[in-house]
Parts: sequence; structure tokens; C-alpha cells
Amino acid sequence: MPDPVIPYGHQSIDDDDIEAVARVLRSDYLTTGPAVAASEEDLQRATGARHAVVVNSGTAALHTAYAAAGIGPGDEVITSPLTFAATANAALFLGARPVFADIDSATGAIDSAAVEAAITPQTRAMVAVDYAGLPADYDTLREIATRRGIRLIADAAHSLGATYNGRRVGGLADITILSFHPVKAITTGEGGAVLTDDDAAADFARAFRTHGIVRAPALLRRQEGPWHQEMQALGHNYRLTDIQAALGSSQLRKLDRFVARRREIAAAYDKALSGVPGIILPGRREGSESAWHLYVVRVLDGSRRREFFEALQAHGLGVQVHYEPVYRHPYYEDLGYAGGLCPRAEGFSAAAVSIPIYPALTDAQVVRVSEAVTLAGREVLS
Repeated sequence: MPDPVIPYGHQSIDDDDIEAVARVLRSDYLTTGPAVAASEEDLQRATGARHAVVVNSGTAALHTAYAAAGIGPGDEVITSPLTFAATANAALFLGARPVFADIDSATGAIDSAAVEAAITPQTRAMVAVDYAGLPADYDTLREIATRRGIRLIADAAHSLGATYNGRRVGGLADITILSFHPVKAITTGEGGAVLTDDDAAADFARAFRTHGIVRAPALLRRQEGPWHQEMQALGHNYRLTDIQAALGSSQLRKLDRFVARRREIAAAYDKALSGVPGIILPGRREGSESAWHLYVVRVLDGSRRREFFEALQAHGLGVQVHYEPVYRHPYYEDLGYAGGLCPRAEGFSAAAVSIPIYPALTDAQVVRVSEAVTLAGREVLS
């Protein structure tokens, strides 16, 4: 019988996670209860952010963060094309226009010079994407954002647990978003969070996730009694349940261990794959420690990427490509975005293959993945 396929990513669920969920199921609250508040306090401690607002997906976190930043019709939001479509889609949800800036070919992160060149009088925010878990160049982006009077938002869906010049992801931008999808650093099944030190942005996010309704007496426009609540803006039902929040808190206690294991695996791949013909290993940035959400190799001859990808599949690896540039999706093409807009991102994407990396990978599986990549490289690329 052949060995089972090793996926590119996978959740790590232990008995303590299951028990945390079971405690909520035996409690009085399944949603909007104490586990949600506890999970937010846990995230504040883990990231150093003053406020954490949990929501029911990473996409909801992006939408909430952009709305909290005041993005609306006619605004422009600069971001990377090398990301999941939600990073740009959230601007469209608010009537804004995504503007794509090219990447640094070594790391896959947005290029600061390209961001500055894309700024216009309509630019309201720049959104850095921590591609594969490596924080973007936040010092340079912060300087540009401050000088040009625009908001800096971090799409840190890949990078919870990473550090930038000794600082933890979560406080590097005006607003930071996280994702808790099963392949991310920790999981709540589906879920996300908005992190910020901005009191007004946090208040907005808390209301936005609950239909725009506020209950805190200090925020009410009228005082009619202890039952009174007010819808003060148009929001959404983006609430995270207590069931999910309890899982997230349990997972967060293991974040350091999870990230340490990802780094061990990345180091093992670096050593094992350094001599494989025809591939480029992931880039680094001095002063940054990646969370290694992804380990992306690139094929020097991009025309052979598909052959290399299919050879890895034949060796039992559940590989993936991260990502097709957002503006190359048909929906964006129909909006008028054209190929060739960000040539470095297109070249990176055409060569990229994500190989398996997640904490539950055993040493034997890491060896199996390394051997498969080596064999495929020799078979296809040499």
C-alpha cells in the first residue's frame, strides 16, 4: 500500500484542545460568552497589542480592519498581488479600489519602493502581506505611511509568532489582522482577529462584528435603561463563537512550540535541499524571524514548474501554489486589471511550489519530503 499523501499544511489538535471545546459545550454559553473575552485577552498577551477583537474568519478580519481604518468609496488601498484574494477583496467590499504594488523577488514581500510609487491623492491605506510567515519591511513602510499620511495595515494571516527586529507581529502596523484557518499557526476551525493599539479602531471593530450595535454605556447616544443597545453603524454578523474561542485559547498556549517546530523543519529543508538542481530556496530578511507558515521553493526554469509540481504529487506530496497574482483572477480581469502589472510577482508566482510544513510533521516525513523534492529536481530540472 502506498504511503499516504503528506499535505502542504495541517492542523495540530490535541486532547487538551478537545477538552477545552467540551468544557464550553457543557457550559451556559456557546457564543458571545466569557470564552470570547478570554481569547482576546490571551491574544493581547501573546502579541503585545492593546486590543484584540476576534471575528469568524480572516476575511472578516480584513473587512473589519479596513472599515475601522475609514476606507470607503473612492479610496485606494495599496497591497501585494502575491496573496489570497481576500486581501484585495475587502477593499472592494467597501467600494474602494485595490492598487497592486510589485514584490521583492527574494522574499515575496511587497516592495517598499513600489508602494511609494503607487501612492496617489486617493490612497487611504497600504496593506503589507507577511508572505509565508516572514514579516514585511515594516520600518520602511511605517516611514512612508507617516510621511504620506496614510494608514499602515498588516495582513499577518501567515505570521503569528514571527518577529521583526525583536518585535512581535501584532504591533508593527496601525491595525493587524490574523487568520485562524486550520493550516495557520493556530486554529479555531475558521476565525480571525483584528489587533490594534487604537482605541477608536477597536471600538469600531467590536461594533462592526455585531451588526454595528454598541452596548457600552459610555458609547450610547441615549440612556434609556440597562436593556438599551444601539445600532450606530451598518455592521455584520462576524462574531466568533465561544466554542471556537476556547479552541483558539488552547491552541495559543502552544504557539511557541508550534512555531519552533516549523523553524526546525525549515532548517532541515534548507540543509537537505541546498544542492537540489534547478530550485531556489526561500529568502530571508536580516532581523526577522519567520513563523514559516509556508516553505516555498521556486523553479529556476518556470516553464517546467508544472512538470516539477506533478512529479512531487507522484511522490506523494500534497503540494500547492501560493499564489496566482490576485489581478490575474478572471473577476479582476473583468474589472480591467491587466497582466504584466507586477512582473516580479508574476515571475515569482510562475515558479513557486509550496511543500509540506506544519508542526505535526514527523522527522521521518521531513526526510520523505526532502527526498521527494530532491528526486523530482533531478528527474525534471537537472
